[in-house]
Amino acid sequence: MSFKSASFKSVRSLAAVAALAGLLSSCQSVQQVFADPVPNIGPCPSAMSLYDAHRLVELRAGEVAYENIGFTGEVLAVRSLCSYYGERPILANLEIDFGFGRGPAAEGSERTYEYFVAVTRRDMAVMAKEVYPIRVRFAPDQDRVFLTETIDAISIPRANEGTSGVNFEILVGFELTPEQIAFNRSGQRFRVAAGQD
Repeated sequence: MSFKSASFKSVRSLAAVAALAGLLSSCQSVQQVFADPVPNIGPCPSAMSLYDAHRLVELRAGEVAYENIGFTGEVLAVRSLCSYYGERPILANLEIDFGFGRGPAAEGSERTYEYFVAVTRRDMAVMAKEVYPIRVRFAPDQDRVFLTETIDAISIPRANEGTSGVNFEILVGFELTPEQIAFNRSGQRFRVAAGQD
């Protein structure tokens, strides 16, 4: 299994990511596979953000208060297409919309966020996971930035030609500390503009 490459629309391109150990993939691009007129034998894997990790909120001094909010991030949407037939692996592409914020306690005008893309057997163990960095820069009077990340090719091996994409999930989320995960699970929410006139 591999994650071929990632890029930021209208931001920059990242180098191709190396194949994960022990899992090999096809070298075809998503565009080449999607150009093939043969229909999929089944549905594509579900692609979604993981609830516990779909947002990141930095809290200075660990105290939950608006004035302590540093940088924030949120996975706004996840979209995917895939292609597979015969004995070929599932080849999927992924688009992820992100929103990033700079709160009153944020230090500086830029931050590097890290997010992951993981492939799992449906409701089971993680088969593979890659972590990607996003460097976000805020203009002097800017407190929000929106970016779309594209993963060009995720190759998922299938046990046999009858194995459907419904057996897999593609999950996206931020790399978080245990405290940030607990905050997400608590259901509390902050918006960058909250409390401002």
